[in-house]
Amino acid sequence: MNASARPAGRPGGMAASSVDEQYLTFALGDGLFAIPILAVQEIRGWERVSAIPRAPDHVLVVINLRGAVVPVVDVRSRLGMAARDVTSTTVVIVVRVETAGGLSTVGCVVDAVSDVVNIDAAVVGPAPDICGTMQRHFVRGVTSLEQGLVMLLDLHGLVDSSVAGRVS
Repeated sequence: MNASARPAGRPGGMAASSVDEQYLTFALGDGLFAIPILAVQEIRGWERVSAIPRAPDHVLVVINLRGAVVPVVDVRSRLGMAARDVTSTTVVIVVRVETAGGLSTVGCVVDAVSDVVNIDAAVVGPAPDICGTMQRHFVRGVTSLEQGLVMLLDLHGLVDSSVAGRVS
C-alpha cells in the first residue's frame, strides 16, 4: 500500500481533488501515528501538574488550559506500549473529541510531533486482523508514507467517555 501523501502547504504532490483529510503525524517509539488535524486544538510542551486519584492507568494528570481542567491521556499506555521517560521532544497534543457526554477537550502525551500530511482516503487500508479487537478499537486505518507505515488512530477509541467525563 503506498499513500499519495505530501506535507500540507508544500507545492507539488497530489491534486487537491484526491486529498481527503489532513493528519498530524507523531512518533511513539519507532512507530508513526496520525490523528485528524481538525481535532487538534494546540500542541504544548510536557509539564506535569496534578495526578488524578483513582483514574485509569492511561490517564496521567490534569492540566489547567486557560481556566479549564483537562485530563491528559498517555497514548503509549493506552495502546499497550512500554513506558518511556519524558524527553525534550515529549509533547501534549490537545484535542477536541465528540463523546457520549458532548464535546470534550483532552490532552494526549506523545514522544514527538512529526508533520502535517494530506492522506487520500483511497490509500488507507483497515487495521490488520492480527492487531486484535483491542488494537482495532484504537486504529482507524493504516497507510504508507515516505516516512514509513502510519497508523491512523481513532480518537473516540483513545479518549472514551469515561476519561473525558471524569474531569470537565
